[in-house]
Amino acid sequence: MTERCQGDTRPRTGPRARTAIVLAAAALLAATSAAFLPGTASAGTTLGASAAEKGRYFGTAVAASRLSDGNYTTILNREFNSVTPENEMKIDATEPQQGRFSYGAAEQIVNHARSRGMSVRGHTLAWHSQQPSWMESMSGSALRSAMLNHVTQVATHFRGQVVAWDVVNEAFEDGTSGARRNSNLQRTGNDWIEAAFRAARAADPGAKLCYNDYNTDNWTHAKTQAVYNMVRDFKSRGVPIDCVGFQSHFNNDSPYVSNYRTTLSSFAALGVDVQVTELDIQGAPAATYRSVVEDCLAVARCNGVTVWGIRDSDSWRASQTPLLFNSSGQKKAAYDAVLAALNNGTTPTDPPTTPPTTPPTTPPSGSCTATLQDSTRWGDRFNSQVTVSGASNWTVVVAVTPPQKVSNTWNGSPTWDSSGNVMTMRSNGSGNVFGFTTMANGTWTRPVVRSCTAS
Repeated sequence: MTERCQGDTRPRTGPRARTAIVLAAAALLAATSAAFLPGTASAGTTLGASAAEKGRYFGTAVAASRLSDGNYTTILNREFNSVTPENEMKIDATEPQQGRFSYGAAEQIVNHARSRGMSVRGHTLAWHSQQPSWMESMSGSALRSAMLNHVTQVATHFRGQVVAWDVVNEAFEDGTSGARRNSNLQRTGNDWIEAAFRAARAADPGAKLCYNDYNTDNWTHAKTQAVYNMVRDFKSRGVPIDCVGFQSHFNNDSPYVSNYRTTLSSFAALGVDVQVTELDIQGAPAATYRSVVEDCLAVARCNGVTVWGIRDSDSWRASQTPLLFNSSGQKKAAYDAVLAALNNGTTPTDPPTTPPTTPPTTPPSGSCTATLQDSTRWGDRFNSQVTVSGASNWTVVVAVTPPQKVSNTWNGSPTWDSSGNVMTMRSNGSGNVFGFTTMANGTWTRPVVRSCTAS
């Protein structure tokens, strides 16, 4: 098929699109954002482990068709702690016929990542491109309803498995107008983006919700300012937006700019996380790659970086050799520069063993069941997420192992016993998924759900 992709106005053909666009980037996030630590890597020696030391993730876009390539998966499993499906979660892939959903390829990627302790970013729920033919032919209220149903169904299907969603992708025009893109979705009404975010929050309340776009790297550009104003408006009105993704496809026509850090920090100041979601740089200049990573590390709310592919031969811009590994899978100078930036001159130390990723389920107490999942992890703390089923009003008791302490919670009302190690979490109207951050204090035993009671 022929398509146009982020930052590149040339039509191109290729296997199932882009090898294309947005599916980018976190994954991590909860009371923050960061990523899972690959189980066998030592911090300081791989991209993912080094990023995790800084409370970030370093991810890549993954194609399901390449998971049978041993060279590809060796690099993937060794180097990255976050994964974004490249095309497998896009609209044409997940709903090829209206009302008939297909998740097989996306699930293959999600299962591969989660079984190895990697986090997953979902990409993308609503987008003007890569729509199936049935959606392209729709308009007005019928299209609005179909779009919202798609958001709801896909986000619900992967609820609890994806740490962040690119809810809406590429909704603004390039150029100097700062206008919304004149797409079929935009023509359903100017509130379509807000409606998509609200639907995504209802469907997957535990995931971070992101807006994602390209050519928004330069702080002075009209498109950047237009997205900034939208995010500021959303935050002021309580629209559920948690993060902004910057695709950052840099090339000779759209180069890296010195105010890139200003862009990241300015968006972060609005109270959202920022993420580099689809990074590739023409020619893979080491200095530019290092600058991008250093810019992210300099902004506290920059969760991490995702490169759009692993080897140059996997890139949608293969002729520009834009990635960290050559087509044979060998590290390039840009890889060394990125690793040096992530390590930032510190002496690497081996992290504790990653907790198991298969979540245990508590037996139901009354009519209530609580399932705990491991989530984001850093050098001194980790996140956990609990999903409750069988009741809308619930009380869940969770215990951590001394000297661990819970330092933060969300989506519930907690109380603690006198020891401070047993937390009782009650529903507070925020849905049936809550989470908490545990300070490890040298002990990495996963928390235990003791009971779930319906009330």
